[in-house]
Amino acid sequence: MASNFETGFFVREPAWHGLGTIVQDAPTSADALHLAELDWTVEQKPVFIDADGTKILVPNAKASVRSSDNSVLGIMTDKYKIVQNTEAFAFTDALLESDVRYESAGSLANGKRIFILARIPEVYKIAGDEVEPFVVFTNSHDGKGSIRVAMTPVRVVCQNTLNLALATAKRQWATKHMGNMQEKMFEAQRTLELATGYMQGLSEESERMLAKKISVDTLDTFIESLFPMDDSMTQRKIDNVIQLRDGFRTAYNVPDLADFKGTAWGVINAVADMVDHSEPQRKTDTFAENRFASIIDGHKVLDTAQSILMAV
Repeated sequence: MASNFETGFFVREPAWHGLGTIVQDAPTSADALHLAELDWTVEQKPVFIDADGTKILVPNAKASVRSSDNSVLGIMTDKYKIVQNTEAFAFTDALLESDVRYESAGSLANGKRIFILARIPEVYKIAGDEVEPFVVFTNSHDGKGSIRVAMTPVRVVCQNTLNLALATAKRQWATKHMGNMQEKMFEAQRTLELATGYMQGLSEESERMLAKKISVDTLDTFIESLFPMDDSMTQRKIDNVIQLRDGFRTAYNVPDLADFKGTAWGVINAVADMVDHSEPQRKTDTFAENRFASIIDGHKVLDTAQSILMAV
């Protein structure tokens, strides 16, 4: 398969190179797991090595094996506790009391990582913009990660993600596997509180950035700092930097940012538009997956831009 995407569904719009099932309505978490073909389990099995035709048991090691096709998802110690897909997202059912709806779900890296993207049905006014909060839940089966939750606010008018790194609120956090309903409710409430805290922090940050004026000269300095160029670069790298600078200026001059031009808020939105929608300079097989990963981990270009702006 050319893509790191394996299975999944998306509400109304295709993604991941057009792969996956398209549905018209956001389902519940149970439906999400079924539509995304994530209704399989993982079992721990012993690990053997072949030494001259003799099988030798590897002590203190277990293989995580997927039930649907017996594929090995990872090797870890025998103390590792598997969290099944249904268990990983069971606490999200409690979120439905707040009318949360699931927009997409899928399997990445042949089942080593799974995700659910949920939309909280509340629109925030941030610096005059309408912004919708989304949360991404991920679980891994290769022993390299826990259940994680990440915020990804989306600017409604252009669908740009604004998952900025904030000093006042967490952009992502880990969540526990909860066994009983009371604990699931607690963890769900904690998730909603952290999500709300992030949106409040984003609102405060946007006001600071809206108040920070960016002159033409300062903008030129910002562009040179974000996309640096020096004499040691090859002509190809120089051409790439020029393309990035031109791409930013194009994004900065779009009509929906007209009210924010000359401010740090307008600049950071232009960077968000650029990293969310521009084609990569090298279109690898996994560029779409890497772009999705930036929703969870944050985009380093956006974080760098934010740091440069706030240091002006």
